[in-house]
Amino acid sequence: MAKLLVIHGPNLNMLGNREPEHYGKLSLDEINKLIIKHAKKNPTECFQSNAEHEIIDKIQTCKADYLIINPGALTHTSIAIRDALIAVKIPFYEVHLSNIYARESFRHISYLSDIATGVVSGLGHFGYLAAIDAALASQS
Repeated sequence: MAKLLVIHGPNLNMLGNREPEHYGKLSLDEINKLIIKHAKKNPTECFQSNAEHEIIDKIQTCKADYLIINPGALTHTSIAIRDALIAVKIPFYEVHLSNIYARESFRHISYLSDIATGVVSGLGHFGYLAAIDAALASQS
């Protein structure tokens, strides 16, 4: 059994209301329920924050085997989150609900992708489930 931590970054608490054409109609609570159900018996914690330092603190104190992170807009700006992920040496998957490469050019830049175990972009909430599947399959 693998322990999973799913981190949702800024503004993801607004899912279901915020730009559903990009992010879908499900709320964050609905997505978290799907994540926990999909992870089956693997202990899974879901965490969301609009504050970069809280996300960094969560990464630094993480005891999970795998981390799945949708850093939201911090994807394109946070060297501090990158440094925290490097420091803890926990395999992680970067997830984006929308296809960041079909959007504004500034969204094409990620400070995390090159150090991630995998990146999922544009699959909506299914991206989280794909990342869980990949993480659990890698332990076999």
